[in-house]
Parts: sequence; structure tokens; C-alpha cells
Amino acid sequence: MLHLPINHPLQPLYRTLAGLAGAYILAFGIIGIVETWGTPFFGRQPTWVLGLRTNLAFSVLSTVVGAIVVVGALIGRNVDRFINMIAGVVFLFAGLIMLALLHTDLNLLNFTVATCIMSFIFALVFGLAGLYGRVGDPREVRAEESFRHGGYDPIRHTWQGKPMPHRPEEPEEPERHRFA
Repeated sequence: MLHLPINHPLQPLYRTLAGLAGAYILAFGIIGIVETWGTPFFGRQPTWVLGLRTNLAFSVLSTVVGAIVVVGALIGRNVDRFINMIAGVVFLFAGLIMLALLHTDLNLLNFTVATCIMSFIFALVFGLAGLYGRVGDPREVRAEESFRHGGYDPIRHTWQGKPMPHRPEEPEEPERHRFA
């Protein structure tokens, strides 16, 4: 994860897609709150908003998450990258967990299969935006590209100890056969 591209040419596109996905989630949450107001917080009523089933809990959660993603997309820099990486993982696991709990009493957010699929799509969009959203100055770009093409590692890792001393190449011995 430390050697992801810096200033990727498609970074603005990925940031825009993540912002649009966040805007959809925010709109879904706001409309969902309006539609489900006065119903039980974790109700299982058949309330549909923008093609997905919801309840008050899921609508409030969607509003908060959508607002965070939209604000991150507006701020930019590397803030949106971290938000998108976290959002991608959260949406992936939320979709998996809710898919497992779909027909149980633990389906507290009133998910359907369509909601799980949308969660996976959002995870993909946010994950791509997070992976290719790193920005930096030209010096960082040159160092990273040098590393990609066989140069030194520009990042000093905590797991690296002292460098190994250079060992001269040992002359190759003729191939010996064990049973010859």
C-alpha cells in the first residue's frame, strides 16, 4: 500500500466518482429520513427510497456516511484518499455481513439483495478512488517512479533493519550430481 501511484492521471475521475457515490448515499439518507420519520428506528417496513429498501436507522447512517464522503471529496488532497479507503472496506464488509444476515431477525438495517449489491458497487468505487487518489509534489512522483523502475525505495520502513553488507559474487562451481 505504500507504493501506490502518486498524481495518477485518472485521480480526478476517481475522486469525482467517489463524490457522486457519496452524494447518492447522502440523498438516499435524507430522503429516507423524510420517508421513514415516525416509524420504528430498526423497523422492517417495506419503505423504498431511490431503488433501495430502508428504515430510519439505515437512513440516518447513510446520511452521516454520505456527508463524510462528500466533504472528503470536496477537501481533496490526501484526506479523500483515506476516507475512501476506509469507506471501501466498510461497504465491502457491510455488504457481506448483511448478505449473511438477510433473512434473519438480525437484519436491523432492512437490507435486501439489491442493497447488498449496491454496497459492493460502492465498495469498488471507494476502493479505486482510495487506491489511486494519492497526491504529492513532483519530487515524490519522481522518487516513486524511480522505485517502480528498479531504483531505491524512497520510503524508510520501520521493519527494515540495518542494510546487509554487500557480498561479492561467489564463483559458480561446476554442477555436481549427487549420485554421479
